[in-house]
Amino acid sequence: MDNLFNNQPTNLNLPNSSISYYPNFLNTLEAIKYYNYFKENIPWQQDTIKLFGKEYLQPRLTALYGNNEKPYSYSSVTMQPLTFSPELLKIKIALEKIALCNFTSCLLNYYRDGSDSNGWHADNEKELGKNPIIASLSLGAERYFHLKHNKFKDERKKILLTNGSLLLMQGETQHFWKHQIPKTKKLIAPRINLTFRIIN
Repeated sequence: MDNLFNNQPTNLNLPNSSISYYPNFLNTLEAIKYYNYFKENIPWQQDTIKLFGKEYLQPRLTALYGNNEKPYSYSSVTMQPLTFSPELLKIKIALEKIALCNFTSCLLNYYRDGSDSNGWHADNEKELGKNPIIASLSLGAERYFHLKHNKFKDERKKILLTNGSLLLMQGETQHFWKHQIPKTKKLIAPRINLTFRIIN
């Protein structure tokens, strides 16, 4: 790929995991360009999710794209994919060279402000396979990403995901770790998150 994509990672070195962080995967100008494009051209939707028997509006907007017509289901929501755009395909190809896999799908999240969030969860749905590979590209405002081990309470990590950064989770990570994007009372600008994955 061209020099818009910087492939120098930091390994988080957490137990029972394989997580790499690329703080400058996209340069600032490219990150802003992609952010503006996705903000204006993605058909964002806000689904109703079910938690502990109650229904809530999901605290963020989402969209699903893919190349194999496979739906994706979580928290009682089932999403049908749209066809990859040229912009998403360009990013997908660059990510596949790093992750050494062929991504079939991209779940996009739009966090409109600090009150939008994504609670503790693991990307362990059965359609993602045994050891899911999740490539998460951040665009726009910085947000903290929290990790906690399922068994060892002292094993926690907090990462500031910057504009244009990439977080790559592989191996047994989803079996042993949960992650979240918590709410914040700080006044912050919107953030868009692209999470590429393989849906079988």
